[in-house]
Amino acid sequence: MTIRLAIVGLGKIARDQHLPAIAGTDGVELAAIADPNGGIDSTAHFATLDQLLADAPDIDAVAICTPPQARSALAAAALKAGKHVLLEKPPGATVSELDPLIATARQTGRTLFAAWHSRFAPAVEPARNFLADRRIKSVVVEWKEDVRVWHPGQAWIWEPGGLGVFDPGINALSILTRILPRPFFLTRSELSFPQNRAAPIAADLAFSDEVGTPIRAEFDFRQTGPQTWDIRIETDAGWLTLSAGGSRLIHDGRILVDEKQAEYRAIYRRFVELIAGGVSDVDLSPLVHVADAFMLGRRRDVEPFIEL
Repeated sequence: MTIRLAIVGLGKIARDQHLPAIAGTDGVELAAIADPNGGIDSTAHFATLDQLLADAPDIDAVAICTPPQARSALAAAALKAGKHVLLEKPPGATVSELDPLIATARQTGRTLFAAWHSRFAPAVEPARNFLADRRIKSVVVEWKEDVRVWHPGQAWIWEPGGLGVFDPGINALSILTRILPRPFFLTRSELSFPQNRAAPIAADLAFSDEVGTPIRAEFDFRQTGPQTWDIRIETDAGWLTLSAGGSRLIHDGRILVDEKQAEYRAIYRRFVELIAGGVSDVDLSPLVHVADAFMLGRRRDVEPFIEL
């Protein structure tokens, strides 16, 4: 069976990642687009999800790629209409709005998948396996990129619920919550807010775990030139480094993994598997850490952010 899928929200991430991943994944095909601003040639187009659900009953699943502030209501409507749902990260604008969706998916017998794409980077599972029986001494995360490059003209990211720098930062948290063998928790948070924005442009975070392992994370949306997506872990067997967002793994200078990322194809393979198995996959731990960062966050005002 081939899953007939609709994309809801045809923005930059959908065009750059979802469309080519769907085209390259067996078991799923693009059947429709729901977006008020238009679609793509030769694919059925609807202005809204409600219109799609009413007029395209043969759709099996939807991938919701809108800004996070809108995802909960759209996912609920799709699940209640009997559709499987893939949620772009983050799965919602708040933590509490996800529990009703999980319950609805269970009640309707549909699959709900919170797709943390960075977990599917090629070095993540090898890193998880390496760390499983190691003593971890410290962890340092640097996740710094240029918002003007990756989110041009996307005003929603600076609004409440848009996460600001945590939009990329949550990618690092999704990797950490996958590879570290023990749960960890936030101990300190400093958030830098541009004077003209409602979301932070940088974050300096400290975490620990039950044995006191120091974990430090620095997120910044103001990076220019080369971008930085690195996680460095000191262990009893030397240093392990995930770089390039999880596509490269280095142990004490020796390259263990160096592969081109194919995260979104892996996401859609996983979605197909989940639907076939009749199960859901919704891990909220990365979003919980972001919520904690806002709860503990000491606000620091910085210069206004002007995009142009």
